[in-house]
Amino acid sequence: MARAGHAGARVRRRMIDGVRTPRTAGPGAGPGGAPLAIALSPILAARYRALDLDRIRASAPGARVVTVSVEGLADAPLDDVEVLLRGWLSAEAFDRLLARAPRLRWVHSASAGVERALTPAARDRGIVITNARGVFSRPIAEYVLMMILAVSRRLPQLLELQRERTWQPLEGAELRDVTVGIVGLGSIGRAVATLATSFGCRVVATRRRAEGDATAAANGNGAGADEPRLARVAGPEALPDLLAESDFVVLAAPLTRETQGMIGREELAAMKPGSWLVNVARGRLVDERALLRALREGPMGGAVLDTFADEPLPPQSPFYDLSNVIVTPHTSWSSGRVLDRSVELFCENLRRYASGEPLVNVVDPNAGY
Repeated sequence: MARAGHAGARVRRRMIDGVRTPRTAGPGAGPGGAPLAIALSPILAARYRALDLDRIRASAPGARVVTVSVEGLADAPLDDVEVLLRGWLSAEAFDRLLARAPRLRWVHSASAGVERALTPAARDRGIVITNARGVFSRPIAEYVLMMILAVSRRLPQLLELQRERTWQPLEGAELRDVTVGIVGLGSIGRAVATLATSFGCRVVATRRRAEGDATAAANGNGAGADEPRLARVAGPEALPDLLAESDFVVLAAPLTRETQGMIGREELAAMKPGSWLVNVARGRLVDERALLRALREGPMGGAVLDTFADEPLPPQSPFYDLSNVIVTPHTSWSSGRVLDRSVELFCENLRRYASGEPLVNVVDPNAGY
């Protein structure tokens, strides 16, 4: 086990330091530095499409492909597997797979969140983790803007009036009068900011570090023409100010030890009266008992919840019964393009692995994302 950990550390140094070594091939034991074998657990669909498998094989010629069920059961031996494309797999099933794959060096998570991949066993082995950062940003941002528009233009109430066959015009809010607060300014948060500012919203944000590119974003001096111009970007200490001034608070932060339960009783009490919470990140960012109380008693106006601590949300959950809550079944990420982008990103990293180049979207195990 110690030997595997040292090997993982060597792979990490080669792949994330960004310094090319004299080697022309990657760390894989297969032809040309490719992995000997690749394990695939289901991502986004129950089965891989034939074209997905063809693209994966073309990116790592000669590699044996092993399929793994959601329970962690493999259809072939795992002893020579070096790479895992990890989709639906619990932390327990993942750890069982690790124990049967002594040569596993690199795991690519098909989700942006990696809390189920950064297990103690994976950390001890020094396994390199990459994630799907950027794959889901656009559909999630469009979902958020859809909900902001729906609430601002009072769509739920209008649909209720339609069901009641009642003709009663309602006054809505223009988005140029709306402040959107984004908690977490990663790829999803930036995509939300880009769309929100294009609709005229004022956008403020908090992130783990307020310096660097976040400051540039606030000043409108970002890396590209599409960089959103934000009214303010600050560190976590500015969360109370964001909550107090935002009409919509969008949670787009990763789930880590620091962010778990970050929205609790005190934070909900600090929200602007009538404001809405939009959670497209992880359910465990929020104290759900405190949220239920705040939704019933205020000061917040409502919530759009696409993710929960326990999923699927059971039918008896009180969230279904609240008129000021919009519940969706963890679907904000979904679009007809995400599977193609997911496989494309994995194949790009497979090519980089085989050629000894740095992988993209490498996760910092200390930060948790």
